[in-house]
Amino acid sequence: MIIANPFVVVENCKEELKYYQSVLGGEITILRKQGEEVFNAELHLGSSKITFADTLAAKPSLKGDYVRVFLKIETEEEFRKVYGELAMGGLINTEVYEAPFNGLLAIVTDRNGICWVLSYYRD
Repeated sequence: MIIANPFVVVENCKEELKYYQSVLGGEITILRKQGEEVFNAELHLGSSKITFADTLAAKPSLKGDYVRVFLKIETEEEFRKVYGELAMGGLINTEVYEAPFNGLLAIVTDRNGICWVLSYYRD
């Protein structure tokens, strides 16, 4: 079996983990650190997780906007909260709109350049 999880690289992993936890909730697990510097960590969101790495550990090279993180959000209130907080200091790629599946969609690039596809499905 293969399990796939988003892997996000940020500068100052320790601080950015706190930011994402304040926006999305969840529990942080530190995987690797040296002194006060956090190199790898996970943000657990229910049964899913996002793995984070500091640029010092991951040494990213920029090729293009190929990967986006998809979030399926349970309530409209939470959807709008996450949308607003990720958009603050970032860029709204696609404003909130009524999707054909009876729900809401939006695409936001946050302050770290991470692109998030937000969805809310009405019952």
